[in-house]
This record gives sequence, C-alpha cells and structure tokens, in this order.
Amino acid sequence: MATVTVTIDGKAYRMACDEGQEQHLTGLAERFDRYVTHLKSSFGEIGDLRLTVMAGIMVMDELNELQMRVKGLENEAEALRKSRDEALLKADKNDAAITGVLSEVTSRIETLATKLAPKAN
Repeated sequence: MATVTVTIDGKAYRMACDEGQEQHLTGLAERFDRYVTHLKSSFGEIGDLRLTVMAGIMVMDELNELQMRVKGLENEAEALRKSRDEALLKADKNDAAITGVLSEVTSRIETLATKLAPKAN
C-alpha cells in the first residue's frame, strides 16, 4: 500500500492508495481542491466542513449530470443499433425478393430460349 500527501485548501492530508495509483489520487485531490478554492473565493471563509460539503455536493452534481449524459448516449446508441438491425433485416428481405424475381425472369428466359431454339434450326 502506497501513501500520498495531498493538499486541500492549504492543508496537507496523508492518504493511502494502491501501488501505482499515487499520481491518480494526487490529480483527484488537485481537482477537488479547485472546487474548494472556487467556493472559498465565491463565499469567503464559511468553515472547512461547510466548504468540503459544498464541494462534495458540486462534485456529485457534476457526476449526476455526466451519468445522465452517458445514459442518454447509451439510449441513442441502442436506438442506432436497432435502426441498423432493422435496415439489415429489410435489406435481407429485399435481397430475397430480388432473388425471387431474378429466378422467375431466368426461368422465363430459359422457357423462351427452349421455344425459340427449335425454330432457329
């Protein structure tokens, strides 16, 4: 288990993380610190706990918005897959119909060729 010291609102916090995740954890802490700094510049000194809670709520709001966007994109992708599958099915049916028509035309041509062949001799 690795340890990292991160800084939030000018205060250092020692945290444990999995080996190799130190840079990721540091990046997350820096991002969270930007939320706290933004709130502090907007509201002033309103207390560490209140700033932390407000920043946490902002992060959760952002997460919720992103989850809704992902869900919308997943729904759109599913609708596109369904449209594609329906188009392929329709194309398969059209191919079958065309094949049937071509088969019928071929049969008629062969019948005509057979009828015309004796007359040509």
